[in-house]
Amino acid sequence: ALVFVIDAQDDENQFSEAIDYFLQLAKLAYKINPKIAFDILIHKVDGDAYLSDGHKMECQNEIKKSIMEELADAGLTIRPSFHLTSIYDHTIFEAFSKIVQHLIPQLALLEKLLDGLIGSCGMEKAFLFDVVSKIYVATDSNPVDMQTYELCSDMIDVVIDVSCIYGLKGKGDLLSYDADSSSVIKLSSNYVLYLREVNKYLALVCLMRADSYAKAGVIEYNFSCFKKAIAQLLEAKQKSRAHDPSVPLPLPISSQAIANNENKQAPSAQKRFSTQ
Repeated sequence: ALVFVIDAQDDENQFSEAIDYFLQLAKLAYKINPKIAFDILIHKVDGDAYLSDGHKMECQNEIKKSIMEELADAGLTIRPSFHLTSIYDHTIFEAFSKIVQHLIPQLALLEKLLDGLIGSCGMEKAFLFDVVSKIYVATDSNPVDMQTYELCSDMIDVVIDVSCIYGLKGKGDLLSYDADSSSVIKLSSNYVLYLREVNKYLALVCLMRADSYAKAGVIEYNFSCFKKAIAQLLEAKQKSRAHDPSVPLPLPISSQAIANNENKQAPSAQKRFSTQ
């Protein structure tokens, strides 16, 4: 993927210099790899110039219109994605999460696994996070609410910060996050945030109602099934790369039922998890 950043506050020439530079890069990148994905971050949409969402969308539409017209004139069949970002909120993490997800061939399988998990446990939302960057590599099929994402993302910071104070096992531990890492935070809104370690890079963070968390045994069992499926997926990926990097990734055996057939929806995913 090619990620290009445009400064939203540098509009003296109506972004013409940045757009021209993007077109040069796009032509070169497309010539080398026609399948490359293009993502444009319209960054620094904050401050007095962008107090309302209307001003942000107006800026995005202006840049998008100019770029699409230039691409059409150049005869390039490129359809870049546009993201409004700022360092003062979680939009930058949300944007890179979407960029990374487009590069994951197994994204549909991960989504089905998460759908099965939240359906069996009565959860509202689930994210599979990269712990260091706080980018979520997958989520369930329910729409992403920004406030929910921010809560789940901030929970990782809380767990890491507390673990660094009380959970370090030795001086060599730069990041106090391991197989024992877990956390439950009860919110005043009668909701519960639930975090569990999946592997040394990934964490599952979920939002659920307090009455759903009362079935702790069901959640524990279903999480163990989910964690095992992720491990099998990564193991299959490593084996396929070892033999031939160009060969498509085979599905792990225990996940075949989930990715069986697009016409077989919830029942195939639910077979992995328990509701009792």
